[in-house]
Amino acid sequence: MRRQALQALIIMVTTAACSYSPEAQPQTRARDFEIAELWQEPFDLATRDLFSGPGGAALAPPLTDAHYSFFAFKRGGTNPGYVVRDSTGRLWSVKLGIEAQAEVTASRILWAMGFHEPPTYFVRQFTLEGVDGGVKGVARFRTEFEHWKSVDEWSWHDNAFTNTRPFHGLIVAQLILNNWDLKTPNNRVYAAPDGATTPRRLYVVRDLGSSFGRSRQSAFFKLLGTPGGQGTKNDVDDFESQGFITEVEGDDVDFDYRGVNQPLVDLVTVPDVIWACELLSRLSDEQWQAAFRAGAYPQDSADRYITKIKAKIAQGLALRRSTR
Repeated sequence: MRRQALQALIIMVTTAACSYSPEAQPQTRARDFEIAELWQEPFDLATRDLFSGPGGAALAPPLTDAHYSFFAFKRGGTNPGYVVRDSTGRLWSVKLGIEAQAEVTASRILWAMGFHEPPTYFVRQFTLEGVDGGVKGVARFRTEFEHWKSVDEWSWHDNAFTNTRPFHGLIVAQLILNNWDLKTPNNRVYAAPDGATTPRRLYVVRDLGSSFGRSRQSAFFKLLGTPGGQGTKNDVDDFESQGFITEVEGDDVDFDYRGVNQPLVDLVTVPDVIWACELLSRLSDEQWQAAFRAGAYPQDSADRYITKIKAKIAQGLALRRSTR
């Protein structure tokens, strides 16, 4: 099923061609490892508010006609944006464009599963005052965690969690959401300056805007292990057209995925898929609707996305029969 020789070739070429490319699987650094830094059991999953998210309703900026002061232009990424200050002095990272909806909804779903996500909201319209001032359209507003500060990036390919179920389940979640932009600059480490705060660090997949489309990298770029025409974003037709699991052999799983991180995806096993899908299956219809309402999706689009996601979850749960 898996062509081991081809996989080895991809790993070697990728390592040479890409600064964030996969290396040989690292050993887990046990002394640095604390799973709560990546994932915490969501005991309250059934009651989590997926409309307001981890920041809650109290932190949410006004959905329309809010005024913010320019602080800086957004750095990095493919979508334009700003850093702005609200009337209370709080700073917000603002991303404009096609990724805004997808990032908010995807962050809600990962948070529901127990992964750390910063407070993130969708804003339909806001007024920017100062540099480049004026009325701006739809945007993703994100602010920082209350007790942690962003200090560094972390790698998908070299981290303390590589051989753990939650890390593999995090990869499964990206496949369910069709997030094909799995690169190191999208991941952030947050550190707690207060020694009494636990966990001391948070490992976060933060920029999720390349979700809810289709991964479609050509075979040429995939072999080279370099980015190139990797996929679409926030496109319900494309999202519906892409499958999930294509083949299972023992504990090995093949996915309908084409991207530069195939060796990363190949880490996933049948128990990992079941673990992630069991978590997602605990969400109610109301919570699914709330997550897509948080991203301001029209009802018909939300229904189509949810139907497709539930079909993927059902396919993953069906693997439980092969483990009995």
